[in-house]
Amino acid sequence: MADFLEPILPGSYLGILGGGQLGRMFTQAAQVMGYKVCVLDPGSDSPAGSIAEKFIQAEYTDSAALKEMATLCSSVSTEFENVPAQALDELESLGVFVAPRSSCVSLAQNRIAEKNFLATWKSETNIGPAPNFVIEHEADITQTPADLFPGILKTARMGYDGKGQATVYSKDDLSLAWNELGCVPCVLEKRMELDFEVSALVVRGYDDAVVAYPVSQNLHRDGILHTSTVPAPSLKPAQEKKIIDAAKALIRKIHYVGVLCVEFFVLKNGDIVANEIAPRPHNSGHYTMDACVSSQFEQQVRAMARLPLGDTRLLTPVSMLNLLGDLWFEGSEDKAREPAWNKVLAHPDAKLHLYGKSEPRIGRKMGHINCLGEALNEARQNCTAVAAELGIEP
Repeated sequence: MADFLEPILPGSYLGILGGGQLGRMFTQAAQVMGYKVCVLDPGSDSPAGSIAEKFIQAEYTDSAALKEMATLCSSVSTEFENVPAQALDELESLGVFVAPRSSCVSLAQNRIAEKNFLATWKSETNIGPAPNFVIEHEADITQTPADLFPGILKTARMGYDGKGQATVYSKDDLSLAWNELGCVPCVLEKRMELDFEVSALVVRGYDDAVVAYPVSQNLHRDGILHTSTVPAPSLKPAQEKKIIDAAKALIRKIHYVGVLCVEFFVLKNGDIVANEIAPRPHNSGHYTMDACVSSQFEQQVRAMARLPLGDTRLLTPVSMLNLLGDLWFEGSEDKAREPAWNKVLAHPDAKLHLYGKSEPRIGRKMGHINCLGEALNEARQNCTAVAAELGIEP
């Protein structure tokens, strides 16, 4: 490597753009390893900002705030993909080591660019995106291939957790849905015969070392992740190898440094389709915090600090249960109350993680529970039992 940079050792400041729960768990991992953390976020009350050594409240494109961060931090990352690319570029121009770089983050900010990239990647890995068609103008609707119906119309930007998308069955549906989404650029994806969903978590270091975690099998409810289970119960060993090899090829292809999540659909006929890329630690990777040698957040610290990557080995089967704000309103739509964590923690293999958010809201991610077990069935049974304690359908 031409301009080799030395490792950033503990005692230094690492920066994170975004003060949400991913930033909070990154901050906790960095502090355990002896680093200080600077968080930049526009909100006054952020989960990460409340525990970081330094909190800068400012917009992500605030040049003065970015200069302040650059003065303090040797390395900066982002906790979510929609941070403006110009903020990452500005930090890099100020001499900060940015991981991942803006070119990698931009890829996941626009579904059109993402689908185009995944289509080129197919020639190397034999895994591509679902058949799709770009809708940018009203005239595009009449040109939509008939074999893409039924399909899912998704906004090119800013859609997540089931937001910014609609199922359509015809061109008339498509026209209505496109108007309801604001006539913004969209991608129409063919709805596939889905068997189950999985995600691969891969990490690339500054030295080009690449490691992968065991693939998780994910269950979504209303477009939001509900559970992630590892080992993936329905995944065949050959399929897991193909997915991990493909994710490793992808992370190297885009010269990415840090933790990257690639989501896949496994179809009823056994084929594998790439869904989307998340350039950051991911909700489906929270199981690594209790079930692996090194968590995804520790790996992000290692990659940012140009340290050797940690071991991704699974120590115990696990099923992760997502906790939404709905739990705080069980039996009352008006008044929030704290769920019965004492009942949850009566299960000794349940590991509770709450995100320090001051206000629960319906559909808001408030925490997760990693349910461990000596065998996969035991982990799944523990998850079912914990969910029952909280009144959640397993």
